[in-house]
Amino acid sequence: MTKRKALGKGLSALIPEAHDLDTGTSAFFLCPVHAIEPNPRQPRKRFDHPDFDELVASVREKGILTPLLVSRTRDGYRLIAGERRWRAAQKAGVKTVPVVIRESSPAEALELALIENIHRKDLNPIEEATAYQQCLEDGNLTQEALAKRLGKDRTTVTNMLRLLSLPRFIQEDLLEERLSTGHARVLAGLNNSRDQRKLRDRILNKGLTVRQSEEEARRLHRKPQDPSRRPTPDQEALRSIEDTLKRALGTKVELRRRGRRGRITIHFYSDEELDRLLELLS
Repeated sequence: MTKRKALGKGLSALIPEAHDLDTGTSAFFLCPVHAIEPNPRQPRKRFDHPDFDELVASVREKGILTPLLVSRTRDGYRLIAGERRWRAAQKAGVKTVPVVIRESSPAEALELALIENIHRKDLNPIEEATAYQQCLEDGNLTQEALAKRLGKDRTTVTNMLRLLSLPRFIQEDLLEERLSTGHARVLAGLNNSRDQRKLRDRILNKGLTVRQSEEEARRLHRKPQDPSRRPTPDQEALRSIEDTLKRALGTKVELRRRGRRGRITIHFYSDEELDRLLELLS
């Protein structure tokens, strides 16, 4: 239990400080760069961020200041955390890097890699959401449990996971940093891909802020598709109830009524979100 509680605080609980590298401690050692292989399940998929060259220059001048976290393999070592530093060391021509060995399950290795990226350098939101989903599936965790392990609110985890329900073209915008996470959350709240594309195009073409995008989204919700058909007072009341349910449940809700009968559709985007909704409704 102690080990698990330490994870959300970052890797400082697992990796010693770099200024102790020359004290002869057995907690870490200098390992040849070529003996280390990358983690195939590393959450971060892109390493060409503009500040990467600054990291390379720092490593070339000062070396690696924080050890990498690795596990043993048959032929050497596999990274758990520290791939940006390892890649920077390669590019800087550094021959050896300090490492700490930690044996862990694939699920824990993924979790540690995710934590390092969150605490040291923000992941792209799609990379982060994908890693959350992998942690939920591999670790058999609830969203609440994962949030506690990462030191985050459950609503933060839920909102990140909702990004995976966005159309692929919007996910690509996030990966290429054309859209921010705030913009993506606004788009995720729209009911269909047509409205999502319409608002996405406005954001990119007009440079809308997140607040402006929220106002545009509200207009799309309010505006009838056929200008000749205006909502009746009963329809306005239904929309008000629908909005109340959305806020209460934290997910997309659709309310349809015909005469005295009707239907409420509550959307969920993972097994864990379904469990959360069932708890709320029960």
